Amino acid sequence: MAKRGKKYLKARELRTRPEYSIDEAVKLLKQGGFAKFDESVDVAMRLGVNPKQSDQMVRGTVVLPHGTGRSKKICVLALGEKVKEAEEAGADYAGSEELIEKIAGGWIDFDVVIATPDIMRNVGKLGRTLGTKGLMPNPKSGTVTFDVKKAVLETKAGKVEFRIDKTSIINASIGKISFPEEKLAENTRAFMAAVIHARPATAKGRFVRSMYLSSTMGPSYKITEEILEK
Repeated sequence: MAKRGKKYLKARELRTRPEYSIDEAVKLLKQGGFAKFDESVDVAMRLGVNPKQSDQMVRGTVVLPHGTGRSKKICVLALGEKVKEAEEAGADYAGSEELIEKIAGGWIDFDVVIATPDIMRNVGKLGRTLGTKGLMPNPKSGTVTFDVKKAVLETKAGKVEFRIDKTSIINASIGKISFPEEKLAENTRAFMAAVIHARPATAKGRFVRSMYLSSTMGPSYKITEEILEK
């Protein structure tokens, strides 16, 4: 078992009960923050679905009301006037074939890729480069669209993409430890609501089995089952 540091153990002393409300968990996370950097606040949700079944995959996006506290570099692949639209909306990089060739050569100095449908036939060859990094544009995540301006603005505003992993868990960062308590709580509730809204029609029984909030360096807090059952 990994040895825990003194600061972590001291922060864990704040955890005196097995479950907490979202507001209580956020308050304790901030009280126990001890890192010298602005830690991320993360949420982990275990769902009652089988991700091996194609009709039980859970994925989606949510624009957090207070953003993530992290600035994302956006690369837009488009044709014609859509390139200019992307630049005016605030994209860090925008272009067509020249950018595609640059990415094919190994350049990945960005966090999100947005593409218009008419250029996707050319973006397909970037599958190995972007796919392994989870950056391949996808209509389900809103990153393949002609509404480039909206996609760029939402991403800049704090749009978060979520997808269940092979262990039926969804992980995401929903803010920074420096955020006020009420903003972290609102972001948490918005993320939770988006995941519940993405429940597949084939999911049976209890959908959210458990949910935890944690900071980068601190202990996790389990959210009370009464909240998950609402």
